Amino acid sequence: MAIEQIKMPQLGESVTEGTISKWLVSVGDKVNKYDPLAEVMTDKVNAEIPSSFTGVIKELIAEDGDTLAVGEIICTIEVEGGESGEAPAAAATPAQEDSQTSAATEDTTNKARYSPAVLKLSQEHGIDLTQVKGSGAGGRITRKDIQKVIESGNIPTAATKPVETKPAAVEAPAAGQVAPTTQPAATPAKPAAAPAVNVPVVPGDIEIPVTGVRKAIAANMLRSKHEAPHAWTMIEVDVTNLVDYRNSIKNDFKSKEGFNLTFFAFFVKAVAQALKEFPQINSMWAGDKIVQKKDINISIAVATDDALFVPVIKHADEKTIKGIAREITELAGKVRNGKLTSAEMQGGTFTVNNTGSFGSVQSMGIINYPQAAILQVESIVKRPVVMNNGMIAVRDMVNLCLSLDHRVLDGLVCGRFLQRIKEILENTSKENTSVY
Repeated sequence: MAIEQIKMPQLGESVTEGTISKWLVSVGDKVNKYDPLAEVMTDKVNAEIPSSFTGVIKELIAEDGDTLAVGEIICTIEVEGGESGEAPAAAATPAQEDSQTSAATEDTTNKARYSPAVLKLSQEHGIDLTQVKGSGAGGRITRKDIQKVIESGNIPTAATKPVETKPAAVEAPAAGQVAPTTQPAATPAKPAAAPAVNVPVVPGDIEIPVTGVRKAIAANMLRSKHEAPHAWTMIEVDVTNLVDYRNSIKNDFKSKEGFNLTFFAFFVKAVAQALKEFPQINSMWAGDKIVQKKDINISIAVATDDALFVPVIKHADEKTIKGIAREITELAGKVRNGKLTSAEMQGGTFTVNNTGSFGSVQSMGIINYPQAAILQVESIVKRPVVMNNGMIAVRDMVNLCLSLDHRVLDGLVCGRFLQRIKEILENTSKENTSVY
């Protein structure tokens, strides 16, 4: 028999971790290759992790709610054939036996095998993990154990115990940290983070558990706001001719094509065309460099009752308005029917959000990390407008609101980008534009 490992897969571009929302197997279960093992959530998608082997579940390394980095081991499977996962023991001297016994005890307790979620949470609250009793297999400290410590208010720190002769072993330092070379007690404990808000609950209040999807969305939005210096700008567009054109052909289009010709399709097409002319907008921040993307892949925000998904229209600049309208309809339908795949949410380079569908007239979107900008298309409303000849006329007007990452983009290029979209939309008409 041999022991094989199942690791956290990368479920999308820029995805670095996943949260186990629900295990579908237990220790001792027999599984076949490709059988689903667990449901995993990321900031982009919900997915099932399939088994890479046929065998028996040996150990579940992570628990429900644990967040693990891509490549971290989530479970082990005992498979038939091959050698055992452990090498046979050779004859040892008494000193070696003492050493091996100590190592075996350490492996059994699993005290030092901390998941990235446990390390991150303990560091945020200044918790000394060597003083925490684990409830997981072999004494493994889980995320739930850390949360219980935090909720109790009794935070064990390195200063609350005598200095030990050597630090507790940890398999690997957390991301972005250097392995310690001195005694842990020599380093001051990190100040405890502010405790969670204690919201009083009275009869009649409804407590709604935060789902994994909601947590993933919150984490991605928080990361975007913390890392990207957001700036915001808006432009007003007269889309009277576009509205007249679309309204004149929408019924025939629906009868012929079988799906709706929405205003949003015209806006997405205009954005794709402008991105081709201003490729700086189609960029991403990558730490020591800015990556200007070749493909123009438009992410569109589609909301359900409790989550937000961002499917992608690939190569939008190469598609007609009809083709974009078809993809918007198909992708939105997949989101609402729970059939959207992770592949359909990967590769986005710029996001367009149809906030106007809710009646919004002005809003500031949070950038879809790691993209450099997001455009909010607001509601089309009739307003009195002073025309060039000085006369007042009722026109169909819309606000386009752009949020930008000021590390990547400046006001000049963004202003010109919005002006170009305005020009395209204001010149959309039966005479100038074909939807095919």
